[in-house]
Amino acid sequence: MKKVYLFLLICILALAGCTDDSNVDEQAAESGDPSMGGEDIGFSLQALPSSLDPHAANDGYSLYVMINIYETLVRMNQDLELEPGLAESYEQVDDTTWEFKLREDVTFHDGSPFNAEVVKANLDRVRDPEVGSPLEFLFTEIEEVEVVDDYTVNIHTARPFAALPAHLAHPGGSMISKEVIDQDYENMENGGQPLTEVNANPVGTGFFEFEEIAEGDHITLIRNEDYWGEPASPASVTFKAVPEDGTRIAELSTGDADLIYPVNPSDVERIDSTDGARAEQHESASMSYLGFNLEKEPFDDPNVRRAIAMAIDKEAIINEMLEGIPAVAETPLNPTVKGYSEDLEPIDHDMEAARSLLEESGYADGFTAEIIVRDRTTSDIATYIQQALQELNITLEIRQMESGAYQEYTANGQHDMFMGSWGTVTLDADYGLYPMFHSDNHGAPGNRTFYSNEEVDTLLDEARTETDEAARMQMYEDAQQIIIDEAPLVPIYHSVLLAGINDELEGYFQYPSSFPYLKDLQ
Repeated sequence: MKKVYLFLLICILALAGCTDDSNVDEQAAESGDPSMGGEDIGFSLQALPSSLDPHAANDGYSLYVMINIYETLVRMNQDLELEPGLAESYEQVDDTTWEFKLREDVTFHDGSPFNAEVVKANLDRVRDPEVGSPLEFLFTEIEEVEVVDDYTVNIHTARPFAALPAHLAHPGGSMISKEVIDQDYENMENGGQPLTEVNANPVGTGFFEFEEIAEGDHITLIRNEDYWGEPASPASVTFKAVPEDGTRIAELSTGDADLIYPVNPSDVERIDSTDGARAEQHESASMSYLGFNLEKEPFDDPNVRRAIAMAIDKEAIINEMLEGIPAVAETPLNPTVKGYSEDLEPIDHDMEAARSLLEESGYADGFTAEIIVRDRTTSDIATYIQQALQELNITLEIRQMESGAYQEYTANGQHDMFMGSWGTVTLDADYGLYPMFHSDNHGAPGNRTFYSNEEVDTLLDEARTETDEAARMQMYEDAQQIIIDEAPLVPIYHSVLLAGINDELEGYFQYPSSFPYLKDLQ
């Protein structure tokens, strides 16, 4: 699907009127020089975004597209270090104040300026309860955003908050054109729903800009020719919705797609043996798990949850169903995340102990429950768990949903059990634990198990403001042990990110968060 611009092809074929210039253009296209050509990249995903408003969506497929449109004050580089992004520099000037000096050479895709007023408008909006952003949890420690001058912003926090730069690097901290934010507020004043105008007209400062959407089929982004930094190599990227694994692989093999994600571990060998294609592996920061709805019986009983955890042989799942590629997950945090601890005591696989716990809770005869899945991999794992739980007289009914319906169903607490995953985007324990387990974040923000524990809440709240790093890490370790013991979810594996790529493409990078970096593809 890698297509050189048509005028180049015409010049080459005609061999007339384009002698010197066509040679230059042809060389530019082959080298990926973004100022003189570039490529059209086809990227087949399992699903398209639920929204293109970075304050509205926190699901992977939305973020995969949005990180190409929008940028943040702080960003993570490919060495996984935080560095200035739209901020030229930043520093903590006292315990509760961070100063950000902004770049002065940035404009939005609509031509409007990027400045301190824009930063304030964005951070005020994502925290506005009337807007109801599911990403608000990232910025609840912010008390005030102060415009010092056109290109200086002071962010004041209610308490010391060491993780603020990491949170600002999350896509939830993306900068949206103030013009579009104003349109969204105007729409709200006229009785419309919040978080709709930006989705319809996504305007950021990124190296790609929004071109078109065909609902349910594809989204096309084109290179931002006026980008403040080095422009993107590809001329455009078209994201397609291709739910079936086999169909995505077929598109890669025929050239209808240049990139596909995700790839099931059992398909790696098939892709590697396909002419012109390869499977790439990248380290992740994710944890895949079996989750319970603690607001429904019998999952309000910790003994039932622990019994199910004991019945699951994680190593067998990984070796028999996932080609031995992922790592066993015993804790809520991936080893790549700051706050991971090897000193935690996991729940071990023990069927006899599981039977005893169920008998103790009055469920020796078992029960029937529904488990929600969203793709082939989670369906396969649910089938394995279904068979394991039959030994405990527990009958599971597997129900597969497309990604958007799955997100809504589990956010609304309609499920009994579900297969889920969480990527700790910031690589900091706060993001890996606070949205997933704090009682303030039930539903869409991340706590889809509807878990509540006052001691865990206190530990997570205090860790956010603890300035002693050793004490902070101990709080996260203590919180994790409580979570493991109460088992609102069962960590199963830490995935390896698998993507299928056209062999002619180079420059692909995928962050541990799973975000694909497409700027340097050529």
